[in-house]
Amino acid sequence: MARENNVTELIITGLFQDPNVQKVCFVLFLPVYLATVLGNGLIVAMVIVSKSLRSPMYIFLSSLSVVEICYSSTVVPKFITDLLAKVKTISLKGCLAQIFFFHFLGVAEIFLLVVMAYDRYVAICKPLHYMNIMSRQVCHMLVAVSWLGGFLHSIIQVLISIQLPFCGPNVIDHYFCDLQPLFKLACTDTFVESVIVMANSGLIALCSFLVLVSSYVIILVNLRKHSAEGRRKALSTCASHITVVVLFFGPAIFLYMRPSSTFTEDKLVAVFYTVITPMLNPIIYTLRNAEVKNAVRKLWGKRK
Repeated sequence: MARENNVTELIITGLFQDPNVQKVCFVLFLPVYLATVLGNGLIVAMVIVSKSLRSPMYIFLSSLSVVEICYSSTVVPKFITDLLAKVKTISLKGCLAQIFFFHFLGVAEIFLLVVMAYDRYVAICKPLHYMNIMSRQVCHMLVAVSWLGGFLHSIIQVLISIQLPFCGPNVIDHYFCDLQPLFKLACTDTFVESVIVMANSGLIALCSFLVLVSSYVIILVNLRKHSAEGRRKALSTCASHITVVVLFFGPAIFLYMRPSSTFTEDKLVAVFYTVITPMLNPIIYTLRNAEVKNAVRKLWGKRK
């Protein structure tokens, strides 16, 4: 780290300043986080235990659920405990660690969503070759590549941040550590670093989103060749995927493809994709999924 550093601790402003509003947020967000962990954990348990959920789609879905639990846990527990604290602090090293895991897991999720779209493309457009193309070995390799892609992306972000000098002030205008709020505390011009981060994060999100939209357009065009029942089942699955993609990518592109600001609206958008979306994903993916519902009923019946 640069020798000019004399900041070892950062003060986080938080989402709201009113103590009463913060207490209300604590009551609201604690159950949301618990639901995120339990909901995604249930999906992982279902895929591991149930013999009917062994297809590639469920391998990717369980991997996504693991990412969601870790991704949410990077930010939300600290955020929730800070809602009850008068002074919200985090060490500079802790801040950099939070940035690393937040971007690592966020980009791993992006790549997993792309992989899941590819899986649906092969299943719908090349059904006769599906099991040969999407073998278990290929599935595990694609999951590993998604995690590796997130790791490499995050390493770049942290290497940029760790070289900056921080000599005060030490108040970070956010409810968790992210790159742009941290850059504002640096004792040097960070224009170049901000452009690199915007290109790195924003372009990954935008390009992945365009790939996803293109793949689903191709899938929808190919569905015209299927029977009515085949179209209904495929559309049900694709609708869940598209909903999750929009919920995740919309806020991410909004925040990372433009210059940062200190508006409360930006923080609220960040709350949506760090707190709310990870909880919604298991609901969206399982709400209309008959196989998962049947697996839950069978396991529940065995317990009885």
